[in-house]
Amino acid sequence: MAETIQVRVTRIRPEAMELPLPAYATNGSAGMDLNADVEEPLVIAPGQTVLVPTGIAIELPEGFEAQVRPRSGLAAKHQIGILNAPGTIDSDYRGEVKVILTNFGSEPFTVRRGDRIAQMIVSRYVRVTWESVESLNNSARGAGGFGHTGINHRP
Repeated sequence: MAETIQVRVTRIRPEAMELPLPAYATNGSAGMDLNADVEEPLVIAPGQTVLVPTGIAIELPEGFEAQVRPRSGLAAKHQIGILNAPGTIDSDYRGEVKVILTNFGSEPFTVRRGDRIAQMIVSRYVRVTWESVESLNNSARGAGGFGHTGINHRP
């Protein structure tokens, strides 16, 4: 069973009261659907990026973040993605949650009020303190970078 925390949420505009709060589609869902809070249909032209409001602001506990991620159905069927995926919402941010949607496809895409446009995952994070050293310990990978393992399947 997944850990449960309580997160405070508020609606930005009175009109947003009719939209559902972020919600899990199934018991096994990791992400909650975010809905578009647009007054009129919003057409995203091919290659265009738009900031889509959700109508909510959240108050995450310290030590937690929310990540805004693309919905796989929008990506596969319409080539709609999130430009900075995953987008991070910090625990001290109190502004409206907005989604940076990009149309990577060749056809215009219309976002309508209440459409599920992204998913949000809330998770813990750790803080880092750096230790400056002269050298790092060796590892099996070493400094092998992008593509160093090749493209063929290895048994």
